[in-house]
Amino acid sequence: MKRDMNKRLNDITEKLNVEGSLSLEEYEYLIANRDEAREKLACLAVEKRKSIYGSEVFLRGLIEISSICRNDCIYCGIRRSNRNAERYRLTPEQILECADEGYELGFRTFVLQGGEDGFFTDDVLCPIIEEIKRRHPDCAVTLSLGERSRESYERLKNAGADRYLLRHETADREHYERLHPKEMSFDNRMRCLRDLKELGYQVGCGFMVGSPYQTDMTLAKDLKFIEEFKPDMCGIGPFIPHHDTPFAAHTAGTLELTTFLLSVIRLIHPPVLLPATTALGTIHPKGREMGILAGANVVMPNLSPLSVRKKYELYDNKLCTGEEAAECRKCLEARIRSIGYETVCKRGDIKKCK
Repeated sequence: MKRDMNKRLNDITEKLNVEGSLSLEEYEYLIANRDEAREKLACLAVEKRKSIYGSEVFLRGLIEISSICRNDCIYCGIRRSNRNAERYRLTPEQILECADEGYELGFRTFVLQGGEDGFFTDDVLCPIIEEIKRRHPDCAVTLSLGERSRESYERLKNAGADRYLLRHETADREHYERLHPKEMSFDNRMRCLRDLKELGYQVGCGFMVGSPYQTDMTLAKDLKFIEEFKPDMCGIGPFIPHHDTPFAAHTAGTLELTTFLLSVIRLIHPPVLLPATTALGTIHPKGREMGILAGANVVMPNLSPLSVRKKYELYDNKLCTGEEAAECRKCLEARIRSIGYETVCKRGDIKKCK
């Protein structure tokens, strides 16, 4: 029995490494038996990444522009109905100051992330994007501002936005509905991702690992979606409960499953830009380093004003000081250097493999 299992795992691993494609049942089997496959998959993932990006780890400057959100996602600490959340909104001037400071620190990609705050209309965002690009034409602007209309995405692209991050959260419709309020739509989330790709953005999707009601098959569907959609970026991190949400009592996702899935995603789509997320660093002191050793190649230190970092609390105990802060870049660089990698601050666009 053990020999048969090992043979099947070896066959699946080899197929994934060569073809970057598995059936749903094969993904499910791989996830269920990950302990036996983890080490080999991590080695293969690192080999693939190094063949494309060498030992470079790209740094992005994260600017969390607002903790105000119209949505009521059940897992999220800044959900609309959380009356205990500390709300803030950066002014356009503050956002530009963050970008200017980040540029001086060496960052060449800025990620504007926030809740779905109605203040940030296209008329507000477009001048901000245009001004960042005017001041820093050698930089990329990434947006992570949720679901918008196709027309809005097009206006933001025309203003100079290069990339857009929108986690799909889960590729299983029923699971999606258990994580979101009724007014949110699985179909609309997928429509947004398709629109972004058609408009020419570098597009990022992603999901929470270990979210409530997640199964090996729902994760298999996420992997199949990534295989078919082929995102330019993919952000995955462990689910971490927030004390002021209905999921407060649910168990957090694990480091081991998250790093395993990072390796699998790297093999599915070798050129993908794959962050070692803040959530990984939150659940383990060396979580981000372990993410890089599993196949990740992006880290996003925080450029937001110190006064608001703790207020953007999507989950409990989020890292927001010390090496998470962009000002302590040298600390982060030293940690990444200690595992044999080099941080770089260039734009770091996805490399298209032949």
